[in-house]
Amino acid sequence: MGAFLGLLLGLGLLLIWRGGGRAKPVLTRPHLRWMQRRTERLRQAGVEGVSGWQLLTIQIGAAVAAALVVLVLSRSVSVAACFGVFGFFAPVAMVARLHSRRRGELREVWPEVVDNLASAVRAGMALPEAVSALAVRGPEPLRPAFERFAADYRATGRFSDCLDRLKSDLADPVGDRVCESLRLARDVGGTDLGRLLRTLSTFLREDARTRAELETRQGWTVNAARLAVASPWIVLLLLATQSTTLDAFDEPVGRVLLVLGGAVSVLAYQLMMRIGRLPVEKRVLR
Repeated sequence: MGAFLGLLLGLGLLLIWRGGGRAKPVLTRPHLRWMQRRTERLRQAGVEGVSGWQLLTIQIGAAVAAALVVLVLSRSVSVAACFGVFGFFAPVAMVARLHSRRRGELREVWPEVVDNLASAVRAGMALPEAVSALAVRGPEPLRPAFERFAADYRATGRFSDCLDRLKSDLADPVGDRVCESLRLARDVGGTDLGRLLRTLSTFLREDARTRAELETRQGWTVNAARLAVASPWIVLLLLATQSTTLDAFDEPVGRVLLVLGGAVSVLAYQLMMRIGRLPVEKRVLR
């Protein structure tokens, strides 16, 4: 009887320990959401092999390099610190630019992908074969993702799991909708998939044409506003060749002026981007 009670006690302690071990990731997950969003942003920008932590390391390195270069040129610690802050956010701005460019490229090629899928479905091809064929016949920017899908499906044969990995690789709201449509057609069947894909292709072409017109009209205004925000700091950088003109910025009043100028520049830039921002489709089917 004593051995039986001891066994029950041991099993209870084991279950408590195992239950506590599984609860830890749930507690730490909110602290990693910010980094997960950065990693997903990198995937959406087409930057492969770089994680959110690595991007943070690059930001720190860029900040230190920019601060040292400006410090050597100007001999002003305050001015060097300002450009160090700019250097810290420069990689993020570059990722945002790459993300915007890749989003425009995908907007142009997604109708072709949907048309290829609709043609394959109409020709009687199986869905996994139709998706795998896009690794050869699909648009160039999306071929690597579909090549990985084809390799995963050949290795596992699990269509649903391979679609999940494809959605993660594409990291695009249109890709999410296409993958979920294929999953639904695979699970429940039906004859409306071809009609759905053709309707989606028409909608994507109209959306791409409208957004391209809006972005063309918006481009001159946005570039002019960016130049207006950057011009004072460009002048300050040009003055760095004459250190005597920057001595005032190492005084308390000069440092306050730099801080206020930086705050006004950031506020004006964010306000400009918010006013001129076009609606962006979010991933609701991730």
